[in-house]
Amino acid sequence: MTVFDTTLTTDERVAALKRTLGDRVIVADDPGYDHARIPWNVAFDQRPLAIVRPETAEEVVEAVRAVAASGLRVAPQSTGHAAGPLADTDLSDVVLLSLAGLRGVTVDADTRTARVLGGSQWNDVLEAAAPHGLTALHGSAGDVSVAGYALNGGLSFYARTHGLAVNAVRSVQLVTADGRLVRASANEDPDLFWAVRGGAGAFGVVVSLEIDLLPYADVFAGMMLWDAARAAEVSHAWAAWTATAPESATTTLRVINFPPMPDLPPFLSGRSVVVIDGAILETDAAASALLEPLRALAPEIDTFTRIPSPELVAVHMDPPGPTPAASVHSVLADLPADAVGAFLAAADVPGLFMTELRHLGGAIAQRPAHAGAVGSVDGAYLAHTLAMVPVPEAMAGADAAVQTGIAMFAPWRADSLVLTFIDGGGVDRDAGFGIAIERLRELKRRFDPSDMFAAAHPV
Repeated sequence: MTVFDTTLTTDERVAALKRTLGDRVIVADDPGYDHARIPWNVAFDQRPLAIVRPETAEEVVEAVRAVAASGLRVAPQSTGHAAGPLADTDLSDVVLLSLAGLRGVTVDADTRTARVLGGSQWNDVLEAAAPHGLTALHGSAGDVSVAGYALNGGLSFYARTHGLAVNAVRSVQLVTADGRLVRASANEDPDLFWAVRGGAGAFGVVVSLEIDLLPYADVFAGMMLWDAARAAEVSHAWAAWTATAPESATTTLRVINFPPMPDLPPFLSGRSVVVIDGAILETDAAASALLEPLRALAPEIDTFTRIPSPELVAVHMDPPGPTPAASVHSVLADLPADAVGAFLAAADVPGLFMTELRHLGGAIAQRPAHAGAVGSVDGAYLAHTLAMVPVPEAMAGADAAVQTGIAMFAPWRADSLVLTFIDGGGVDRDAGFGIAIERLRELKRRFDPSDMFAAAHPV
């Protein structure tokens, strides 16, 4: 264990850090600090004590050792999509280790695997995998980090067939609290491998991971859109449809309230719409037959067709760049008619940009024998509310709106959470870790006894 002088002031610790790492250390007085600290979700004003941006595994090792020797803490971060959960953490003694420069993907087409560097995004994986006719268990946006998403669960449009993305992780290379670069897998450091698959950044800084790929060069996917005046009709129809939908279909229902903005297409600007989107792992004929009850509702727009698999990240229409927002979610045990009514009532809450239901179940609820700390989600649907935060002063109102909306689902709430959907402070993560939490805490004490790693989802 690293021993440091506990009598040193914070300034003296930073000075020691700079003596070791030089100008790789960025502090509040440095010109690049404000740019370097900005996360993807710019609604959260994270102000760490310092920022270090390593670009190799060796530089990560050096940085972790230097931070430990200085008596400070480390918060690993790739893109800052999880800046909201980090809001619970006092960052006054935390060095933000930004892995944005540690990117790269190598595909092994024979084994259908990819080695992904710690700061890589899903777009990097899709670009590398596509020439081989392969894809991955990515989420609904391509600019999310692979490590943060996959090691915290990962819920994709392939999930009802293939389960959570965390179960596709074969091995993880990470720097532990004692400054060692280790490889964790089923055969190497199996306890650490179990813990990091769910515990993620609480156990080290991930410099690379190996993941399984999927053999899909293309996929039947798309979206259907109606005016929000038809939200009740469409929502009840989707709920009834999902009750018997096969595991090959993973879909989402949303009501979206678009502000009047010149950047939006005219058919969306200033308009409220109801949308069904997702992917169906069937032949074109079988997928079309499955969608027939929804197509019978005569959507204004229907883009469901066979598309190259890398285009699946565009189906959900996630924003293409950093977006300030507040959001909250619940996992639902069931979706009876009254719960659909709650969804419709939540969609009418003033200030909400989006109210969403995601269909869970299938392989999402089935924990594989080889799973780590997180391997499944116990619930049938996920309810999600989101409000935009155009200026910092709007955060209180946005948070009130999302909480008001999600509270309407309380009668059907399951004792479960999806870690990658936690996007703010004040959330008890125990429901996301489930029965794994006690063992996770034991392993945290073993691998990080001084609690040096400040994770977005602490254990």
